[in-house]
Amino acid sequence: MHWTSEDIPDLTGKLAIVTGATGGLGLETTLTLAGKGAEVVLAGRNPAKGAGALAVIRKAVPHALIRFEPVDLADLSSVNAFADRILAAGRPVDILINNAGVMALPIRQTTVDGHEMQFGTNYLSHFALTARLLPRLKAGRARVVQLASIAHKGGRIRLDDLNHSQGYRPWPVYQQSKLAMLMFAIELQRRSDAEGWGLTSVAAHPGFARRDLIANGPAQGGGSLFGAVTRLLERLVSHSAAEGALPILMAATKPDVTPGGYYGPQGFMDLKGPPGRAAVRPQALDRAVAAQLWARSEALTGAAFRTR
Repeated sequence: MHWTSEDIPDLTGKLAIVTGATGGLGLETTLTLAGKGAEVVLAGRNPAKGAGALAVIRKAVPHALIRFEPVDLADLSSVNAFADRILAAGRPVDILINNAGVMALPIRQTTVDGHEMQFGTNYLSHFALTARLLPRLKAGRARVVQLASIAHKGGRIRLDDLNHSQGYRPWPVYQQSKLAMLMFAIELQRRSDAEGWGLTSVAAHPGFARRDLIANGPAQGGGSLFGAVTRLLERLVSHSAAEGALPILMAATKPDVTPGGYYGPQGFMDLKGPPGRAAVRPQALDRAVAAQLWARSEALTGAAFRTR
């Protein structure tokens, strides 16, 4: 039988944080976690969208324990301020889902800190957030979920130019950011095991889920061939955001999840279907590159994994 949200155990008393929780996959994930009794922090950039998301969840789950916290993942100072608020509250964090992201922006853009927007938002900000929250994650023996993608299959980590300052191409840059997220999940588990942090680090991907990530990325402006092909494929082989959220929820809540594992849809070309274990391409398992990427990420963000 296929795993569904009905298989999620009671989460009463658990504290979960979901980035990009005001729409799409993040909202669907948050809605289900709240329905299972978890207290959920909706982390997002837009307070108006945050208020809308809270209203949607409270209508479906009247007694939901939820709140919105602002964070701009394109600004490391905002990430640090968000982390400081969570740390100051002093509660263990049981679930961290690093979901927010941008996709295949047609023109190279940069974050407040000067990093290429996709690499900076999708990966570096989540690396920094996880590092800053480590004391609370360790206290909760947390489940930490990184959002990867089927795009990782063609990805390559350009250690010589992680920010793609030369020869920007939207799709390869997106592929790199999602490969980095998968490698981060695997490397975080290695380091947790070595250092005794007690984390369970996993990655998940939603397949081809219908969400606004495409409209705000490859379909931006409506004129590119890549955007047109993406929209056509979306009509033919995609599934809903709620279905796309299931692998994320499996990774975040399944009691016997595999540490360092990867979860995604089991259907045609991993695009849609019921959730289960996903295939990891060899480049994501390269320990030497993962170690170099970790060191470079610490240098680029100023964040280090310290338990105090």
